[in-house]
Amino acid sequence: MDNASGFINLNKPSGISSAAAVGKVKRITHIPCGHMGTLDPMASGVLPVAVGNASRLFNYLLNKEKVYRAVFCFGTETDTLDALGTALRCGLKVPSEREINDVLHRFVGEIEQVPPSYSAKNVNGVRAYRLAREGKQVRLDAKKVRIDKIVLTRQVSEDSFEFEIRCGGGTYIRSLARDIAEACGTVGTMTSLVREKSGYFTLKSGIAPESLNEGNWRDFLIAPDAVFEMPMLDFDGEDARRLRNGLALDFGGEDGEYKLYFNDEFYGIACVSDGSVRAKTKLV
Repeated sequence: MDNASGFINLNKPSGISSAAAVGKVKRITHIPCGHMGTLDPMASGVLPVAVGNASRLFNYLLNKEKVYRAVFCFGTETDTLDALGTALRCGLKVPSEREINDVLHRFVGEIEQVPPSYSAKNVNGVRAYRLAREGKQVRLDAKKVRIDKIVLTRQVSEDSFEFEIRCGGGTYIRSLARDIAEACGTVGTMTSLVREKSGYFTLKSGIAPESLNEGNWRDFLIAPDAVFEMPMLDFDGEDARRLRNGLALDFGGEDGEYKLYFNDEFYGIACVSDGSVRAKTKLV
């Protein structure tokens, strides 16, 4: 099996699941792949795909800033909180641009957010959306999320407004549509969502799945050490051999995590603690 590893910045189209998009990359590369930050089938945009052992770096990328462009329709509510769901209420109040702007500050910072019932959250080992589809009542606990910025960018139609949202990982944009609408005394649902940025990865440099093939996918493979910031350590000779074998070395640097190189070749992540360094996460 090919041992290549790295990231492909996929521009997922609307209408397919994240798993289906990643499946295409896997069939082209013939290498195990995984994705970071699921996009709902209705959503499009940045979907970072880890090829090979690069998936071992996901924990170092999860808290990176995400940027979304979303359209919320006010006065209409669906069971899924997006346009793919069944309408529950229609024709309710549509707030003015000023009313919406007056409440947006409530949703900036670290906030408590209840995930949608139709979500991939686990409830006693079962995905919440499976329970919801079976007509069972789903009660999900609120979770802390980080919202850095929400801007109402324009009015799209009589009842719909576009927003730019900058946030941390794990934020449900559909829940924001519900909660902002509730703060305005009405209901709301998300009708469009594009992820424009996820940490290092941006929509501008994304590649559509249909543009990838077995002959060109390596041209779009991003080196695994390029996608996150961290101080570097480089070893050679006997020191490199010891670290490869899982042994620790005396080291006078500051405690923390470092990108680890052997002879200028990226190996993984090293951990420095109490005067010693040890290889923690390896990619080769």
